[in-house]
Amino acid sequence: MAELIYGEFRHPRQMLGTQEYDGHLSIHDDKMAEDLGFAGAPIEGPTHFSQFVHLLEEQFGADFFERGCISAHYQNMVVEGEQVRAFVEPVVDGATITRIGAEKPDGTPVLTGTASLGPDYGETETYQRMARLRPADKLVILSEVTVGQKGAANPESASMAFEQNMGALYPFSLAQKLSAITEVHPYYTEEGAKDSRWGRPIIPMEMISVLTQYTSGNTGFRAKGPAVGLFAGQEIKLIKGPLFVDQPYLLEREIIALSESRRTESNWIKSSVFDADTKELCAEVILNSATMKDSYAKYADEAAAIGKELG
Repeated sequence: MAELIYGEFRHPRQMLGTQEYDGHLSIHDDKMAEDLGFAGAPIEGPTHFSQFVHLLEEQFGADFFERGCISAHYQNMVVEGEQVRAFVEPVVDGATITRIGAEKPDGTPVLTGTASLGPDYGETETYQRMARLRPADKLVILSEVTVGQKGAANPESASMAFEQNMGALYPFSLAQKLSAITEVHPYYTEEGAKDSRWGRPIIPMEMISVLTQYTSGNTGFRAKGPAVGLFAGQEIKLIKGPLFVDQPYLLEREIIALSESRRTESNWIKSSVFDADTKELCAEVILNSATMKDSYAKYADEAAAIGKELG
């Protein structure tokens, strides 16, 4: 294997301490995380994507902002104060996909995955993992959703302005994120973007996750609760990018897989992002959300009622 290319160690910031969904604080609240047995409130996974952008721009050029894909499986949580560095394998001549990862100073892995350049994105980390899933049997928390189910509000309308608060799920603005982002880029700002091939500021890759989650409460996908979930994996794929600040988009959603582990039940939701003016497909985001079984108070009783064995 070729020698890895490393970025600098950075201190990702926690910006979800007051995040709410289903009327309660999320796992990004310190007390909630402690109650579930975690050392602290984790920083949201896609925060780490920003540390790959410069490395991947060096590998793929500016085309990465138009047709780039990061596909990651989150391995270990990061809390504020910890350091993280990203690394990539050098792209072999003619290849359109490579391996990526992130780690803490002691070598603890944060995420593993792939980065690629379209239109041939290759076998991404997310699709490799989905191919290995076994059919989920007798789900409890996710018993009311099905594979192939479409969002009730398809299409949803969404956009992102610099000073726009992104709601209860993301209680901050793009401007606030840019003041704390681990890796800045000139293309993220009005002034810096003037010299780009697009001439207007782009939404950072990690904030594409925020854009697609902004209206997620309108999907109609019903999970039992209250229960606490976290991101287990994510793929952000630009098809006709970049996505731009202040540009209106339309979102369509579909559940593409359901799964479970000993501790969690998971859904895999694909959000397709269309330009509201041209109706062209601009990006696709696949989010693997895992809900903690222990966080749903009725889990054991409802599992027993349907003959599901725990363990």
